Formats: sequence, C-alpha cells, structure tokens
Amino acid sequence: MNIKSQLQRTDIYIIDQLLKGRFDHVNSVLDVGCGSGRNLVYFLQNNYKVYGLDPNAARLYDAQQLAVELSPSTPISNFKIGKAEQIPFEQNFDLVICNAVLHFAENKTQFEAILFSIWNKLTDNGILFIRLASDIGIEKLVKPIDNGIYLLPDGSKRYLVSEQMLLEYTNKLKAQLLEPLKTTNVQNLRCMTTWILKK
Repeated sequence: MNIKSQLQRTDIYIIDQLLKGRFDHVNSVLDVGCGSGRNLVYFLQNNYKVYGLDPNAARLYDAQQLAVELSPSTPISNFKIGKAEQIPFEQNFDLVICNAVLHFAENKTQFEAILFSIWNKLTDNGILFIRLASDIGIEKLVKPIDNGIYLLPDGSKRYLVSEQMLLEYTNKLKAQLLEPLKTTNVQNLRCMTTWILKK
C-alpha cells in the first residue's frame, strides 16, 4: 500500500504530526474511540504496537479486521470494547489518540473522567493527541443548554471547551503544550480544535 493509501482516511491533523516527525520515537499507540480504525492505518503498516478502544462492537470488529489485513502480527485482542473513562488496558502508551470523542461528554464530570483517564495511560514523555469541538471563534454563535452542552449553528449539541479551559487543563495536568492550539472554523457552523500535550 502506497503512502496515499495509508493516509487517505487519516485525520489531516494526525498527518501533520507524522510529517513533522512528532511520532518518530513512538513505539506504542492507543486510539481511544478508534471506530473502524481509520486513524491507525499508517501505524499498523509501519511497525508500531497498535491498540484500539471503542464502545461500538461493530466498528471495533472492523478495526480488528483492518489490523488482520495490514498487520497480521498485531493480536486482535489489542482491540477492546470499552469506555474512554474506563480504559481496560493495563499498560501505558507512548501515544494516545483521542479524536472526536471528548465533545460527546454529557457534562464536565464525564469530560474530566475521560481526559484524566487517557492522560493516565501515557508513558513518561508520552504524547496525547486530541481533536475536539470548541467555541473558539464562534463564541457568540453557540447557545448554552446545560452542563457545558451547547447548541451549535450546525444544529448539533456538543460539550464545548474554550481556549481558557484548554490552557487551564494543560496546567492542571502539568503538561507541555507541544504546539499552540489550532482551531478550524467550518464556515461558522462548528469549530474543531487540535490540542497536543506531552507528559
């Protein structure tokens, strides 16, 4: 499989980190909320120890089959059904990916449970890659509902973070912010922020 095939389904902001060499020294990768494994194709094909977690059995099965196809030496037991706030793996990981998961939290309590859970699964100097919905750039366009949930202009309801919140959590975790926060504004309908931390 050529590099285009490896990356065509991968989140472009993970590709950005790969091109920068951010993950060159990573050995083990856990994708929390891995779905069908679209963000794991490159890792499966390039000798990383790959693990996945998802609450959806059908999607997780697809991820397992992808691993069988692309990396036969990867045990399908590396892919488990589970919740992000209760990660069932005993070991820690050099890289944890949490892409489009945290904004589905029902409230601050669940948001923090997920955040601290994934943070605690990092090795020393491990990297946490997070993409999540935020209000950055559309602060006046989102409407609060309750418990940190907002109605977005695109009609969806999401748990939203602000720039201040992300910087406060970075300090609370005693984390290193590897890059400035980067936010993509989708025509004022929703905003997605990339938050990359080092332990």
